[in-house]
Amino acid sequence: MRSFIAVPPLRTAVAAALASVCLAAPPAVHADEAPPTTAQHPSLDLDKATILDLQRAMDGRRMTSEQLTQAYLRRIHRLNPRLGAVVTVNPDAIALARRSDAVRRSGKARGPLEGIPVLLKGNMDTADRQPTTAGSTAMLTARPVKDAFLVRRLREAGAIVLGKANMTQWANFRSSAAIAGWSSTGGQTHNPYVLDRSPCGSSSGSAAAAAAGLAAVTIGTDTGGSIVCPASMTSTVGVKPTLGLVSRTGIVPITARHDSPGPITRNTTDAALTLLAIYGPDPADPDSAQSAGKLPADYRTVLKRDALRGKRIGVWRKGHVGIDPDIDRVFEATVKKLRDLGATVVEGADVLTDDKAVGEHLYPAVLTEFKHDLNAYLAATPGKHPKNLTELIAYNRQHAKIELVKFNQDIFELADKTDGDLSNPVYGKHRETVTTQARRSIDDLLAKYRLDAIVTPTDLPAPKIDYQGGGENAFVNSSTNTSAAGYPHITVPAGYTKGGLPLGVSFIGTRFADARLLGYAYAYEQATQARKAPSPENHTGDRQPLGPPGGRTPRFPRPPAPTSSASPGPASAGATPWRSPRRIPGPTRPQGHHLPGQAEHRQAERPADRPGSAAS
Repeated sequence: MRSFIAVPPLRTAVAAALASVCLAAPPAVHADEAPPTTAQHPSLDLDKATILDLQRAMDGRRMTSEQLTQAYLRRIHRLNPRLGAVVTVNPDAIALARRSDAVRRSGKARGPLEGIPVLLKGNMDTADRQPTTAGSTAMLTARPVKDAFLVRRLREAGAIVLGKANMTQWANFRSSAAIAGWSSTGGQTHNPYVLDRSPCGSSSGSAAAAAAGLAAVTIGTDTGGSIVCPASMTSTVGVKPTLGLVSRTGIVPITARHDSPGPITRNTTDAALTLLAIYGPDPADPDSAQSAGKLPADYRTVLKRDALRGKRIGVWRKGHVGIDPDIDRVFEATVKKLRDLGATVVEGADVLTDDKAVGEHLYPAVLTEFKHDLNAYLAATPGKHPKNLTELIAYNRQHAKIELVKFNQDIFELADKTDGDLSNPVYGKHRETVTTQARRSIDDLLAKYRLDAIVTPTDLPAPKIDYQGGGENAFVNSSTNTSAAGYPHITVPAGYTKGGLPLGVSFIGTRFADARLLGYAYAYEQATQARKAPSPENHTGDRQPLGPPGGRTPRFPRPPAPTSSASPGPASAGATPWRSPRRIPGPTRPQGHHLPGQAEHRQAERPADRPGSAAS
């Protein structure tokens, strides 16, 4: 097991670049320039600058959107070869920035994100020259004809779509042995704080890019921790909104009963402004119908330094403290700070998961929903690509040397065995049971203790980057119930381990409590100023810096030529797919958003049993 995994050269079958996807690389520069600034406005620290700071600089003609966009593109080309956070850059980004500058000069700025460069997770449709692949070469020839609804909202607010971020392939719902942050189109994403550590997933690239200052804002998606886990492990702010607050139309799905897009940013101000820009009802997404007016029109009514004063904040300790001394130290400081900020801290607000409901109902429901929702997305998306899950499984088998080189597709195979029928009463019972239990686990606590929110450690420190699960872990997933309930969950930087790994703290509430939680997170953030930018000379155990090896720049692969001789890796035939999670010790935690029972159901495998294990 290597201590550092550089993104490997693309295999011969996918080595040719698509000229329409990536911009040519600027001259190589060194990675010892910290903090990042624009050449035209060197006093502006892009790591610390909020969207409000950037807008003031552009309104004051001290910087243009074109200059800002070029600064981020230079930083991507400088740092991404080691980070693997960005899989494509938009070839039209500079032109879009110039157009934004013209709009600003006319005095007709479109919205709060005018001229602000944004990176999208790689599962979000764009009707431009960038592919939407969810990390799979199977989708390189897909041709979405419309922007995802949230992408349209971003453009309407004036944002510049800078590119797309890498992600755990298929949002970590292909294999129970998945490696967080790996995809066949983008390679491996690395944690900017310690390069041989995991960025978690599946919004791995979005979080790593935000942490490393590769864009002003990034967008992720969360099904079972895919925003909050990566944000916690990269010292960023991650917002998993109430289900339906932000439309899912045009996003490669896992399940409409969990999927929630949201911002990942370096500060709560940017998260709030971005959420305000992208939320709202979408006729094509029924779950968004009630979202109108759920956020205030003016961000200033949300972001107040005294937002915690007089609030009752429940403390969730069970399953999260007494496991890692660094977490205990940071969380105790968090609780003290909440008291200092005027909150009434209420102990005993432990969110309990019904293991029986999880084991018997959650995973079977999600498998059925995944087949239904993915088949619908594939069938509706133009292009020469697999049109359903069965065809996708066959594609992966045909291209196993690319798609199955790291891990198998046992979750795909299990989902394909379901009927995918959401009208089936057996499925309906599974979904109703788990959703009801999850909502009661939070709402009953809020009512019992008259709480405004619940606070808890988000996750353990990042494990080694190639971790694939297994072992014992006493840390309870903080996302299980918020995800199944469709409730908001916000994580904010809280501190670091003695070894420099980030730790986050979560604010959890009931349905449509998003604005209040943003206020609490903001008040805590402003009082603690816990976040520190990753050093441009972050090292692994081998003392390798963050800067690029030889100035290599990312290129997007062509789809591989069809083959028929490759065989797939072994599936977990006969395994029970919805057991309660195994536990693993200390900071080595299963990574990627793992729905309970997902990562842990597979049969024990010898290393030689996994596809590509000999190479790793």
